[in-house]
Amino acid sequence: MASMVIIRFGEFTLKGKNRSYFEDTVLRVIRRRMKVFPDVEVQHASGRVFLKLNGTPFEKVATVLDTIFGLSSYSPAESCSLDTEAIRETALAMMKSLVPQPRTFKVKVRRPYKGFPLNSMEMNHVVGRHVLVNMPGLKVDLHHPDTELNVEIRDNGAYVFCETHPAQGGFPLGTNGRAMLLLSGGIDSPVAGFLAMRRGLHVEAVHFHSFPYTSERAKQKVRELAEQLAVYADGITLHMVPFAEIQTRLKQLGKEKFLITMVRRAMMRITSRLAEMHKCKAIVTGESLGQVASQTLASLTAIERASALPVLRPLIMMDKQEIIHLAEKIGTFPISIQPYEDCCTLFVPKSPSTNPNIALVEQIESKAHWMEEEIEEAIRRTETIRILPSSAGRTAGDADDAAYF
Repeated sequence: MASMVIIRFGEFTLKGKNRSYFEDTVLRVIRRRMKVFPDVEVQHASGRVFLKLNGTPFEKVATVLDTIFGLSSYSPAESCSLDTEAIRETALAMMKSLVPQPRTFKVKVRRPYKGFPLNSMEMNHVVGRHVLVNMPGLKVDLHHPDTELNVEIRDNGAYVFCETHPAQGGFPLGTNGRAMLLLSGGIDSPVAGFLAMRRGLHVEAVHFHSFPYTSERAKQKVRELAEQLAVYADGITLHMVPFAEIQTRLKQLGKEKFLITMVRRAMMRITSRLAEMHKCKAIVTGESLGQVASQTLASLTAIERASALPVLRPLIMMDKQEIIHLAEKIGTFPISIQPYEDCCTLFVPKSPSTNPNIALVEQIESKAHWMEEEIEEAIRRTETIRILPSSAGRTAGDADDAAYF
């Protein structure tokens, strides 16, 4: 039983003077996303968004709401006029529609509209008594009820609901700037991208591939990951950087112990250049402290020194199981575990340094006189793909319809 949906905003409501900016932004996103449901009407009033479903199934609308950042929660609801009898009957019908039927309940009335003749406590009794009289066997439990019957009385009508679904939270997409995501084919980096977007960052992605040492299918896997992230955005721009030549020449320096550090420093230099070219103010990575040799504190410091921009690490203190759980939740996990190697698996030394000396690494790199030229060539040959929201979530093989520019 739901003819409408009540949507509540997230933490940006604490932003004071800037609140209207965040609110207007998330409202535009909601209107844009709801265009797939032509019958749904979007209304905005008093810190809430109301969706009139007009026959559109709530479950379909909820699937879209779950992809919008900046929302705290939402509830399927019924609306009625500001009449005591209408509110009582709507509340009773809502309770009778619940499956399974609850054994206990409580009523919670909010009255933002102070012009209503009865206060919240009085309406609690009016609604609760009516439900109890008409539903034999139902009891009141104010502390641990099976169901909480909510009534919101506003100036434009009353709203009755029993369910509240958590939303993504965070900040509306793009309200906290732009960042470049280092997107590998693994589990961690797509989750880092998701968390960055949830904090309001507009994210572009960079992937380093080593074709022909790695297959075209490995590149396709990354595009599928970007498509899945695009479910939560208004499109993902993916930069595919050819990296085989740089990797090969770094290996030829013969300093196996520092190879991973030097490879990642080269990636940082290229990503910094691309970020500046595309007006991104930070780099996002999927690094988690201590997870592998290149993610010790010393290694992270050595690698970050090569970046001209701040490096953001959303996963830095997360446990691997926490990361996997979130990857499963956002739909990237089954793609990430596909058995196609990316460039990070090439030329991995048996005993990489976990405590690289920055001065020594820089001394080795100074002998690579070809580095700047190869970086410029890699940037020149970078393939940029715009993956649109309409292409998100499709199966492998359909991604060829993504837009190029």
